Amino acid sequence: QAQLVESGGGLVQAGGSLRLSCTASGRSFSALAMGWFRQAPGKERAFVAAISRNGYSTAYSDSVKGRFTISRDNAKNTVYLQTNSLKPEDTAVYYCAATRVSGGSDYHASAYEYVDWGQGTQVTVSS
Repeated sequence: QAQLVESGGGLVQAGGSLRLSCTASGRSFSALAMGWFRQAPGKERAFVAAISRNGYSTAYSDSVKGRFTISRDNAKNTVYLQTNSLKPEDTAVYYCAATRVSGGSDYHASAYEYVDWGQGTQVTVSS
């Protein structure tokens, strides 16, 4: 089981940027596909971005494509989510998730495929 700790959330004005980080321990990080999800008040948890074990394959939700970038540093056991051009509708708790995959280019966009989850970090975007 991987332990995941997110950081980097905060309050930012619309148009601003934040860099979220998620550091993993307890499992070989290079064996894990990683994902970011978010949950706004009164809404279900939604997919934001995913990245494969090797970092070469990524996926984004339509709502963040072109504004957010997911990346990973396997030497630091960390996955990042660079969020740019933030909008008030991006306000949510952002969660990091991990799951073992066999293929180096495999990743998942469904929350049901992820086994381990972090506690979340709050992102608030003011208008």
